[in-house]
Amino acid sequence: MAERGPGWLRRNSLSLFFGVIFLLSLVGQAYSGWHRLNADQAAARLPLESLGGYLTSADFAVDVAENWQSEYLQFLLYILATVWLVQQGSPESKQLDGAGRESDEEQKAGAHAAPESPRWAGVGGVRTALFSSSLGLLMGAVFLASWLAQSIAGWAAYDETQLGQLQDPVSWGEYLLRAEFWSRTLQNWQSEFLAVGSMAVFSVYLRQRGSPESKPVGAAHASTGVEG
Repeated sequence: MAERGPGWLRRNSLSLFFGVIFLLSLVGQAYSGWHRLNADQAAARLPLESLGGYLTSADFAVDVAENWQSEYLQFLLYILATVWLVQQGSPESKQLDGAGRESDEEQKAGAHAAPESPRWAGVGGVRTALFSSSLGLLMGAVFLASWLAQSIAGWAAYDETQLGQLQDPVSWGEYLLRAEFWSRTLQNWQSEFLAVGSMAVFSVYLRQRGSPESKPVGAAHASTGVEG
C-alpha cells in the first residue's frame, strides 16, 4: 500500500498560520482603534462613531495602508538587494562569489528548463523574462498600490483635521510634501530596514535549530548561504 503524503493542512500550514494571525491582528486593530477613536470623541463631547463608520474612515485606511506599504517595500528591497549584495556568514545571502542574476543554466531557465519547471521558465522571450522577475514585480506593485492608498487616505484624514480646526484643506500634491506624510512613512521604513539588516547580521552568529532561516547549529560562522 502506497504511503500517503502530508495532508493539505500540513502542506500549507505556514501560510495558513500567518493568514489566521494576520486576520486576528487586523480585527484587533480595528476594534481597538474604534474604541480609541470613540474615547477621543467622548472626551471632546462629540458624537460617537459606529464600527462600520470607523472601518470605512480615512483614519483606519491610512493606519492599515502605511503598514502594508512598508512591509512590501522591505521585501522588495531585500529581494533585489540579495541579487547583487552578499553578507559573509549569513544564510540570507548567496555565496560570496554568486552575486548577480546567474546564468540560464544555473537558474534552469530557457533551454535549460527541467521537465518539472514552470511553463513560463522554459518558453523563452518576454514570458520567461517576466517570470524571471515576477516576484520583485509583484512586491513592487503591491508596495506602490498600498503607498498610493496610504497617501490618499492620509490626505483625507489630514484635510478632515484641517477643516475641524477651521483651516484650509490642502491638495494631494501639497500633502505629499508635508512633514505629516513623511513622518508617518519614514517611521515605518526605518523599523523595517533595521529588522531586515539585523536579521542578516544576527543569523551569522546565532542559530535556530530546524529553521531554514538559520544555519545548522554546528555550521561555522563564516559559512555563507547555508540553511539549516
